[in-house]
Amino acid sequence: MSKKKLYERPVIQRLNVGLMNKFGSKPELQSLNEIDGNKVDDLLKKFGSPLFVISERSLRDTFKDASRAFKTRYPKVQFAWSYKTNYLDAVCRLYHQEGSWAEVVSGFELEKALLNGVPGNKIIFNGPEKKKDDLQLAISKNVLIHIDHLDELYLLKELVASGPTARVAVRVNMDVGIYPNWDRFGFNYENGDAWEAVSLVMKSPNLKLSGLHCHIGTFMLSTNAYGTAANKLSALTMKIKSTYKHSIQYIDIGGGFASKNTLKGSYLPGDDAAPGFDKYAEAICGSLLHAGFAEDEFPLLILETGRALIDESAFLLGTVLSHKRLADGRRATILDFGVNILFTSFWYDHKISPAKEFSPYHEDTVLYGPLCMNIDVIRENISFPPLQKDDHIIVHAVGAYNMTQWMQFITLRPAVIMIDLHDKPHIIRKKETTENIRSVEMLPGHLQKFTL
Repeated sequence: MSKKKLYERPVIQRLNVGLMNKFGSKPELQSLNEIDGNKVDDLLKKFGSPLFVISERSLRDTFKDASRAFKTRYPKVQFAWSYKTNYLDAVCRLYHQEGSWAEVVSGFELEKALLNGVPGNKIIFNGPEKKKDDLQLAISKNVLIHIDHLDELYLLKELVASGPTARVAVRVNMDVGIYPNWDRFGFNYENGDAWEAVSLVMKSPNLKLSGLHCHIGTFMLSTNAYGTAANKLSALTMKIKSTYKHSIQYIDIGGGFASKNTLKGSYLPGDDAAPGFDKYAEAICGSLLHAGFAEDEFPLLILETGRALIDESAFLLGTVLSHKRLADGRRATILDFGVNILFTSFWYDHKISPAKEFSPYHEDTVLYGPLCMNIDVIRENISFPPLQKDDHIIVHAVGAYNMTQWMQFITLRPAVIMIDLHDKPHIIRKKETTENIRSVEMLPGHLQKFTL
């Protein structure tokens, strides 16, 4: 007896005729049924759904591409892995194996980097909240401390007044011709605050000014802005040399390079909009090379690249729970993962693929997560084939920030695996359990018992 076919009520779709959109046709939807030699269905069966999957091969290849782009254009380059982008130990250690230092923005991340075996003198400590204990630990480990505000500077001066020397850099914000101007962090270049901070450091005998730092924004699509930032930091470096006869060791240009994800509301897909490492390198290295440094005085260029190094190397696999028709006739598909573990769906239109071959029929679809919240929307609109319960899907480019900004809300957080260079999957973070959550809770005695 043949299996009864599923019924789909007919839907009338409006077809727009005329000239093609000037930005091109919609990208063709393709299925993806394996990652680095591992079938999606097999991974979900073994490790559970949903599941984060990271490709070690892709991570290493992307890092090598970034390194090539900068090191072929400038003589002294050092990457520092941004822990806030993804601080799973396996990920961090992979980048350290590739020669990357650590860049941290909290006491927690500082401890994580030290526990990962990173030498203190190869850790950069950024961020506006550095507690006294954090600074004391950083000083004792010879960490590079990037000063964010005057209160931090004064606290540092107190801590080293009768103790060891601290290596510091001044964080600078500036006008690089983009909006909004990132002036929340550090000291402003144009109004003289940055020079005042530099002068205060130079007049403090136990503070050693080792570098200058800026971070001009996030998901930056303008390479010219980086060229402007490099020019201004170079000018400040030369002013320090002429005024104080002091040569700084490095210029840290921060991060913010765009990945190939597509921003919501963007006319162009991320593949076309993202400049790529070569264009960023051309802007930054070109500015430094033509800034007027003597050949033997080029400062070390430090890059805190995070998102662009890891985003495309990770996937989120999931399962269709159900589908339905909304009141306006649109199709809605409900998935087993939500915005609590895919935070970037708030600002990206992630590429999403079915994990099996599909019919040529497509229609506009809303992809919802399983949370009892109306905001739990993975994609507000996507042209997608009709999937059925228990079908699998893949969300692309989820490596940056999702595994550090995820929340334990309503559901438990899933496992994370990494597929090695020999196509073998390894669990790098276990699936969360109810006991994990309860283990940090405390129950007062008078709430131990109740009767219903």
